[in-house]
Amino acid sequence: MNGRQKARIEEAIEILKAVDMPDAQLNDRSALCLLALANLGADDKWNSAGNPLIGITPMMQFAERKYGKIYAPNSRETFRRFTIHQFVQAGLALYNPDKPNRPVNSPKAVYQVTPHALELIKTFQSGGWDIALKKFLSSNESLAQKYAAKRYLVQIPVAMKTGEKINLSPGEHSQLIKEIIEIFAATFVPGGVLAYVGDTGEKWGYFDEALFKKLGLNVDHHGKMPDVAFYYTEKNWLILVESVTSHGPMDAKRHEELAAMFNKCKAGIVYVTAFPSKTVMTRFLGAIAWETEVWVADAPGHLIHFNGTRFLGPYSKK
Repeated sequence: MNGRQKARIEEAIEILKAVDMPDAQLNDRSALCLLALANLGADDKWNSAGNPLIGITPMMQFAERKYGKIYAPNSRETFRRFTIHQFVQAGLALYNPDKPNRPVNSPKAVYQVTPHALELIKTFQSGGWDIALKKFLSSNESLAQKYAAKRYLVQIPVAMKTGEKINLSPGEHSQLIKEIIEIFAATFVPGGVLAYVGDTGEKWGYFDEALFKKLGLNVDHHGKMPDVAFYYTEKNWLILVESVTSHGPMDAKRHEELAAMFNKCKAGIVYVTAFPSKTVMTRFLGAIAWETEVWVADAPGHLIHFNGTRFLGPYSKK
């Protein structure tokens, strides 16, 4: 790939940024798809952009022919799922405009740049760009905005005993965190206080900094916190819970990491791994550290105790 080809790809990424495409689509692959849809080689003028009907394999062939970028044949699905699908949602491309009733996943599926997007592309690096961009944005809600709104609408609400509410990002992991807070804590940490909740969307979903300081903790925000932490007031325990849906149980390494992170805590430390089901738990049995507890959401009234002299409680610091 020569300098002019690289520069043209960067220019295409500028257009994608301008129409507020999400970060996941601000890459060479997406830029090349946009250029293929507009049938623009590295030396073509932007105002010569076209709107051919083009399939995904021909887009990949265009990338190789015009820009020297070779993609493996099995990249086709990546193009479709992580670029073209988003282009259609963002109003940059039309799906099967020649035959809308074409069966899904048909090998004859084609895409075409939308009239509004074509009008915008033709003005890039010209005096008419700002007006055309404003017109495009006013008639097309950005995909980034759509995704942000969608994420907000499907967030998982968690109510706390204080009456406060927090929202977790959608997903299986967050659903398990919700069950830890609302079911596990009510059963095994009666009267306890929620001290921390991590989230898949934000590093700090909820953090009671005053409580942590009271316990003698100055948490390093760069450290890998547990998913949930409760302070069991009656017993002066800090209960650290890892929520496991696909990876990351409280294994020996993780146990040592958390022990080091909380070694100055004035409360006793209890380590818990939470699983959504016994089926998931069985995949990790060999990795779970001794002197920890296991809670399973589909059998919420029980704890599984991994060795030691107590059923639920902290061990003496060594």
